[in-house]
Amino acid sequence: MDASTNQTAQEYGLSQYVNHGDPYNATAHNGTHTFSLAFDPVMDKAISGISVVILFITMVSLGCTMELSKIKAHIMRPKGVAIALVAQFGIMPLSAFALAKILQMGPIEAVTVLICGCCPGGNLSNIFALALQGDMNLSIVMTTCSTVMALGMMPLLLYLYCQGFPNIENAVPYAGISIALVLTLVPCAVGIAINHWAPRYASIVTKVGLSLLLIASVAIGIMSGITVGGAVWVLLSPKMMVTASMMPLMGFLLGYFLSAVLRLNAKCRRTIAMETGCQNIQLCSTILKVAFPLEVIGPLFLFPLLYIMFQIIEALFLIILFRCYQRLKPASEGKTVYLAVDGVVEEVKVP
Repeated sequence: MDASTNQTAQEYGLSQYVNHGDPYNATAHNGTHTFSLAFDPVMDKAISGISVVILFITMVSLGCTMELSKIKAHIMRPKGVAIALVAQFGIMPLSAFALAKILQMGPIEAVTVLICGCCPGGNLSNIFALALQGDMNLSIVMTTCSTVMALGMMPLLLYLYCQGFPNIENAVPYAGISIALVLTLVPCAVGIAINHWAPRYASIVTKVGLSLLLIASVAIGIMSGITVGGAVWVLLSPKMMVTASMMPLMGFLLGYFLSAVLRLNAKCRRTIAMETGCQNIQLCSTILKVAFPLEVIGPLFLFPLLYIMFQIIEALFLIILFRCYQRLKPASEGKTVYLAVDGVVEEVKVP
């Protein structure tokens, strides 16, 4: 490993984990990996730039779905939003911390998982809440509030949970994360302004943004594959696969359980479940790619893509279960109808 890479590792408090082997060879030390990758600096900068563009498009599109009147209405009756925020910033970071501890992850993997767990809710939750016939106003307001609150909550939670792992006190780039969070609020505000002052263009911006997002995602996937190369096996290790599959499922189930215990209605329970399990993957990817040097984060900056794959699969499974339940419930319970025949009232079950 060259002197610049070693200096970078020292700056992130990870010099004791640095691998001095060949390019694309990640050697385990004390349960972690630090990477010496033969990467193209131009390609690396291109990936970082596209990551920022994807985040910008996502947040503008998210802003275009928000209405100030609905946000104000939920703020005036904050019970649902308060419970949802407790679920978002309580369940997911704790789940990430628990999985990292149980699976005995090394510092770099632990930081990656914690950053993903501490991110605010993502806009996919709005789509899933709609499919589950949830409270769409609550869904959109929760996504908005969690995005704003993440400015303070995300650095605080990362600081607190990182205390549970040795040698990563300096590994979290708090300044870079804070800057990324501030920058997410600007395009989100632009989207809100478009929806408020020119609502006829909001749907157009959202559709165009989705198209650009798909194109940019494919491009970044191809370039990331070229850049990471053979070191991608670290991302597909059993620890990371288990974590990526368990985190969203724990968020869905525990979010529903918490809202049920606090006696919210069924629509709000389903909404909070989706909002809790769905993370802002675009923000997480951007932080991991831009805030960390590639020789430190290695292929783990692609962990959010692994997370979102399981997130979508598990959410679709829950949606299918819900739809099946809806179809079977009327048939099993039936509907009571009272008919008057020759002056006699009879109770009849209609399927």
